[in-house]
Formats: sequence, structure tokens, C-alpha cells
Amino acid sequence: MEENRKYACWFYSVPGIGNRTIERLFAHCLDAEEIFRGGESLWRQMLTARQQEQIHLFAERISPEMLWEELSEKNIRFVMRSDAEYPDRLCDIPDPPYALFVKGELPSQDALSVAVVGARDCSEYGRFVADGIGRAMGECGVQIISGMARGIDGISQDAALEAGGRSFGVLGCGVDVCYPASNRPLYEKLCVQGGILSTHPPGTEPRSQHFPPRNRIVSGLADVLIVVEAREKSGTLITVDMALEQGKDVYIVPGRVTDRLSDGCNRLIKQGAGVFLSPEDFLRELRQGWQCGQGRSAKQGVQSFQEAIPGRLTQLSDEYREVYDALDFAPRSIEQIQERLAGEYSGPELMTVLMGLCVEKLAVQRSPGQFCLRGSGG
Repeated sequence: MEENRKYACWFYSVPGIGNRTIERLFAHCLDAEEIFRGGESLWRQMLTARQQEQIHLFAERISPEMLWEELSEKNIRFVMRSDAEYPDRLCDIPDPPYALFVKGELPSQDALSVAVVGARDCSEYGRFVADGIGRAMGECGVQIISGMARGIDGISQDAALEAGGRSFGVLGCGVDVCYPASNRPLYEKLCVQGGILSTHPPGTEPRSQHFPPRNRIVSGLADVLIVVEAREKSGTLITVDMALEQGKDVYIVPGRVTDRLSDGCNRLIKQGAGVFLSPEDFLRELRQGWQCGQGRSAKQGVQSFQEAIPGRLTQLSDEYREVYDALDFAPRSIEQIQERLAGEYSGPELMTVLMGLCVEKLAVQRSPGQFCLRGSGG
């Protein structure tokens, strides 16, 4: 069995040998080692000339034994669809991947899973909401699935882990390649408190064509998809289309109609997507849905967005709290903040308090004289 797995992994790693070709190769009741040993006379019956060439080129660089040893050294598992631990959720989507490369664990079959996706260049509002969703899901035992991307994806995953939950990153590169590199701390935590998954062999570099197929795995592993900020023409909307094709429910965080980061979200709401208003409402609907269906579990009790604000907020002086309440996620000038405070503070006094809020990581200075609420502690 181990030998067959080794050769199946080798064939699955050959460039140009996709999911359908693998299915065709192994549909002849031969095991992977027999197909490998069969050589050209056998390959010619099942593969195109280009694919045969790819196999020859790949074999010159790496043998099945070398590849298998590399996986072992990097603590990477090769999980095939025939394995008991292969995710049931993926078996239910069209053309499920033949196998997954995994660092860490796979999502639990018995716990609810939510995919959180959105803009890479998100606003402070988006950061705040993504952080709140991640924390709320993590506290309730709901698994967060995402692509470990910069912005909404990574923020929600990091927040879930900080809350003691589990999260899983699906990459458009090899599981031994941290992309983006700036998310290395998150990558390391995911390997311990969840897992890193990919359909690509170790060493595969991230390429633009890898991400749409990656997105279908993200939505495929989730019971529900939540979108936090997406422009009208956004890669996030590709994930939404794939989730809908897979029969998944999609929830959208609404935004200002004047905010271009919310154009895609608001249009999806107009088209009938679910509206995400709070973690409490969302989890209530989620639990009700699963009680009527498959019955996957989530712990009871969840903090609201306001309750999820760092505890240091409750320790602020009245002066600091008053200024904090005058801020918004959209940047405001000193004059606008003074106006909301009815002129109670002089310019220097207000600047002192604002800088103090920035030190406490409760506010951020976006440009000279422009301040807004901070979306998350990261």
C-alpha cells in the first residue's frame, strides 16, 4: 500500500498531469507502481504525446523515492481521495482533487467550517470585521478556512487562532512555500493550530493560474462562505461563484454605498445573498441550518463585535473614551473630530489624546491630521 501511495504521489506531481488524467490513469485496475513500471508501452495507451514527454522530463529530475523522501523530511502528508481522512466536504464538489498535500491537520469532519474571504487591500473597517468574525468563530469551535492571503483572509485566520480556534490555509503553491512571505508568522501558527493544504506538489511557486482552482478548494472545504469587502471586479467574486455552484450559502458583510471596496459586496446583497450583521445572528442561523441537516456542532455563546473590542478599551479614561467614540473607520480630520466633540478640546489637547489612542493600538493616523479607528491589533 505504501509503495502504491509513493508512485501515485509521483504521478500526481508531474507537471501537466491534471486531475482528469490521473483519474484516467488509475481507472484501469492497475496500481500506480504497475503503471510506472509499465513504461512507454503502457503510457502510450493512456497519455498524450505531450504528457509522455512531461513524464520523461520529470523522471530525469526526480524519482518516486526522492519525492517521497522529500515529503517525509518536510513533514508533508499525501492524502488521497480513497483515504478515510480525506475531507468529506470535498467529495461532494464537482471534480474533487485526487489528492491533497498537507502540513499539519485536515479540517475536522464533525465541526462547522466557515470560509472568510475578501479584499487584500482592505480598509480599517474590513480589518475590524474580519478580526471580529475570526475571534467569534474561534471561540465557538467553528473552523476558519481561507487562502492565507494578505488582508481579510489572513486577518480572520490569525484572529481565530488567537481566540484558541482552528484554521486551515489553502495555498496556490506548494505547502512548503509561504505565500505571501509577510504572513510567515500566520503560516507557522497554522501548522500547529490547524493545517496548510494544497493540490500542488512541494516547491511549486505561486502563479496567478493557481488561485482560481485554489479558491474552489477553499469554498469546497467550508459549509458557508462569508465575504468581507470586495470590489466590483474582484477575485473574491470568483470564490463566490464557485461556492454557489457547490451549493454553499454565501453571507455578505454590507458596506457604505460610497466605498468602492463594498461595491462587489453590496451588489451580491442586491442579488439575494445572505447579509452578515453580527456573529450572534450568523451563528444562530448556522446552528439552525445544521440542526435541520447534517448536525455539525459549534459551541454555544459568542461575543458581539463590541464585546470583542480589546479589554484595554474599558480601562480608558473618560477623556480617551470620548475621543475614541468620536472616531470612525473612515479617516477624519482634527477639525471634524473637534466638531463631533462640540469643541471641548483644543487642537494640541486633542492631538495628545489621539496619539495616545494610536499608542494603545485603538486608532491609527492615516495621513497628517487624519485619524480613524484601528481595524485590528495586527
